[in-house]
Amino acid sequence: MTTLVARLAAIVGEKNVLVDEAAKAPFLQDWLGKYRGAAAAVVRPGGTDEVASVLAACREAGISVVPQGGNTSMSGGATPDPAGRAIVLSLTRMNRIRDVDPVGNTMTVDAGVVLAAVQEAAKAAGRFFPLSLGAEGSCTIGGNLATNAGGVAVLRYGTMRELTLGLEVAFADGRVWDGLKALRKDNTGYSLRDLFVGSEGTLGIITGAVLKLFPEPKARATAFVSLRDTSAALSLLARVRERCGDRLTAFEFITGDCLTLVLRHVGDVRLPFTQVPPAAVLVELSDSDDDSALGARLEASLVDAAEAEIILDAAIAQGATQARSFWRLREGISEALVREGRAAKHDVSVPVAQMADFIVAADAAVAAAAPGVRPIMFGHLGDGNLHYNLLKAENTNDADFAAVAPVLTRIVHDETARCRGSISAEHGIGQLRVADMSRYKAPIELELMNALKAVFDPTGLLNPGKLLPDMSNH
Repeated sequence: MTTLVARLAAIVGEKNVLVDEAAKAPFLQDWLGKYRGAAAAVVRPGGTDEVASVLAACREAGISVVPQGGNTSMSGGATPDPAGRAIVLSLTRMNRIRDVDPVGNTMTVDAGVVLAAVQEAAKAAGRFFPLSLGAEGSCTIGGNLATNAGGVAVLRYGTMRELTLGLEVAFADGRVWDGLKALRKDNTGYSLRDLFVGSEGTLGIITGAVLKLFPEPKARATAFVSLRDTSAALSLLARVRERCGDRLTAFEFITGDCLTLVLRHVGDVRLPFTQVPPAAVLVELSDSDDDSALGARLEASLVDAAEAEIILDAAIAQGATQARSFWRLREGISEALVREGRAAKHDVSVPVAQMADFIVAADAAVAAAAPGVRPIMFGHLGDGNLHYNLLKAENTNDADFAAVAPVLTRIVHDETARCRGSISAEHGIGQLRVADMSRYKAPIELELMNALKAVFDPTGLLNPGKLLPDMSNH
């Protein structure tokens, strides 16, 4: 290992190979504190050629490589195992915006560029990059691509897969594929790009990307709407879509119990209603039109829904300040959950039309298995992504809840599978859900995934123990 560390230092510079335990520590634990690993070194390359050389050296030495961007994974996907023989490959030095093309509406960036920096660069060019996440000040484009990140604007703009035209990828053997094409059409065979988006660093290391840009929205209209239940929310979604088309940018669902937690634990929030409703949605439209026209369109949609007795009440934001206060109710959920106590968290997606049935069935199954456990739900209802969280019963201690949590997770995931949904909508598999893949992926899917792994990384050195449940045959 000493010989390898010296070789890596020759490639990236001695100061960019961290071997001191204190220096390595921030790279060895995920940001949620769930996972902690060990590594022989943390290596910080400055460019694609250095990444390729590092990979070639590690393959020759038989040492695993764990790629890491902003280290904001929700599933432990960027944390090494405890063995201590791997290296962590941190791409944060690769933070160059290579090109902005406002005519072609594209931006070419290094994988280590922070998402917020991409948003700012697009804005400076009079354009808009729509991916928006709670961790956007820390997460990197490479990590966003590796997990096919979603966020609040998927309904209109899609996930990272839809927001990306081309990729640059370094392979385990040190070769580099330059697929940085800013093309909307390229009908020349297999889409290699799509293999690496969502692959969580198990097939190759994404080092650069060509991203799609959009016209900057000139107007936004935001409303907070109270409803009886999920079925009413789905009816409202259909009506707003019919009236507003692709102006509908976000449609965020929040249960009343979830709002109660936010009001209890987050200080700078205010509900626009006199009492907490059974359920609510945050609706946002955006357009190049003026604010008044967009606001009138949203108001007409809500009036129509009120006349059909779909909604209970609605508040339309009168300016950017009130719109931000509505969004703060949504953004405060994660903070409120942490402060409330131990929870079993699930990031699932089901067909939109089945969302209400899924919630009823899952709630009933959870209540039967663990009376008193509290379902706390929110999510991107328009694209079928629900964060179905279960808080421990108020008279239960953490240890007892931890014992029953795996049973509850199996219940939630089984209900998801019954609806032909996915056990990971936007957080990735990482090491958190890797053991579940054999249960919820068809054997032929796992066979094909392992076959791809064998082609791109035949020695199994790239991010081992993540995404794929069994590499023993590799």
